[in-house]
Amino acid sequence: MALAERTEQDKIEVVGSFKHVQVRTATVIERDGTEISRGYSRHVVAPNDDITGESAEVQAICNAVHTQAVKDAYAAHLASQEV
Repeated sequence: MALAERTEQDKIEVVGSFKHVQVRTATVIERDGTEISRGYSRHVVAPNDDITGESAEVQAICNAVHTQAVKDAYAAHLASQEV
C-alpha cells in the first residue's frame, strides 16, 4: 500500500470591484492511485500583493485583472480606510 500526497490549485476566482483573486488549493491523499482524502485551503491575492510566489497561472490572472487603474482604486480605498 503506497500512500501519496499531492496538491493542486483546483479553483481560481476573481471577485469584487478590486478584482481580488481567490485561490483554492486541494490537498489530495491517495492510496495505490485511489483518492482516500481531500482537504482544502484558500488564500486571496489583493491588487497590491507581491505575486512572485504564486503559480504561473495565478500570476497570469493577476497580471490580466490587476490593471494600474484597479491598483490605484484599491490604494485609494485603503487610504480612505486609514482616516
